[in-house]
Amino acid sequence: MKKMRFAYLVALLPALALAQGSEQKPEVPVEKWTGKRIMLIGAHADDDAMSHGTLAMLQAHGNQIHIVTLTTGNVGTQDPNLSRTQLAQIRRQEELAALVELGIPGEHYINLGYDDGLLEFEDRKAVVERLVRLIRTIRPDVLLAFDPGRRYQRWHKSDHRTAAYLAADAARAAMWRLLFEGQILQEGLKEYMISEYLFYDGAREDENIWIDISEFAEKRVNAGAKYVSQFGPGWRNYKPILSEAELKQLKESVRSAMRMKDGKPIEAFRYYKGLPDSIGK
Repeated sequence: MKKMRFAYLVALLPALALAQGSEQKPEVPVEKWTGKRIMLIGAHADDDAMSHGTLAMLQAHGNQIHIVTLTTGNVGTQDPNLSRTQLAQIRRQEELAALVELGIPGEHYINLGYDDGLLEFEDRKAVVERLVRLIRTIRPDVLLAFDPGRRYQRWHKSDHRTAAYLAADAARAAMWRLLFEGQILQEGLKEYMISEYLFYDGAREDENIWIDISEFAEKRVNAGAKYVSQFGPGWRNYKPILSEAELKQLKESVRSAMRMKDGKPIEAFRYYKGLPDSIGK
C-alpha cells in the first residue's frame, strides 16, 4: 500500500510543480515594491526597453535599479556610413539618455563590452564569472532577464537566447561558495542567492503577472524614443537629431508597440520565486 501511494505521489509531482509554477505570485505586488535592489541583464542597449514602464515605476517607488548590458550593440545598423566603434558609442549614449528619462542614474549602467551578434561564441565560463561577480557585489533582491523558457527552451534571436541562459547560469553559480571561489577568498565577496525573478519576452501562456504602467507609459515612450539608431529612419540613415515630425513618428511607433489589457497599457512577466536551479520549472 505504501509503495502504491509513493508511486502515485511521484507520478503526481510534475503536475503539482506545473500548477505551482503557473500560480506563483509575489507576496507583495510589484506595484508596491520599495527598497529593493533590482538587476536587469540584457544583451543590447535597448533590451531593457521591454520593461521601461515597470523600471520607471520601480525607480519612482524607491527601489535601486542596475542595468547590465552584455554587448556594445556595435553591429545593429543598416547605415553603411557607421563604423562599429561609432555605433557602440552612439548606443551607449542612447541608453544613458533613456535611463535619464526613467530616473535611473547613469552610474547604475554597466556594459560588459562584448561584440554584438557574437555573444554565443564568447567564453561562457568567463562571461558567467563576470556576471557572478556583479551579482555577489550588487546582491540584487530581484533579477530581470529574458525568459529562458519554462519546461522548454524558449527561442530568442542569438544574443537574446544566449543572454537568457547566461543570466540563469550566473544566478545559479552565484549561490555556491565553491564556484568562482577566488571572488570569495581573494576579493572579499560572499556567495549570494537571488530568490525572485521577473522574466520578460517569454511565451504569453507562461506570463503570470501583468503590470499596469498607465502612470509611466509616457516615460516608456520618451525613453524608447532615445534609441534613434535602432528605429525609424535612423536605422538606415543615422542622424543624432530628428526633425519634429520624425520624433513624433518614432514616439508613436513606441507607443503603438505597448501591449494593452483591459484598456490599459501593461508589461507582462513570468514571475518566479525559489532556487535558481528550478527557474525553468
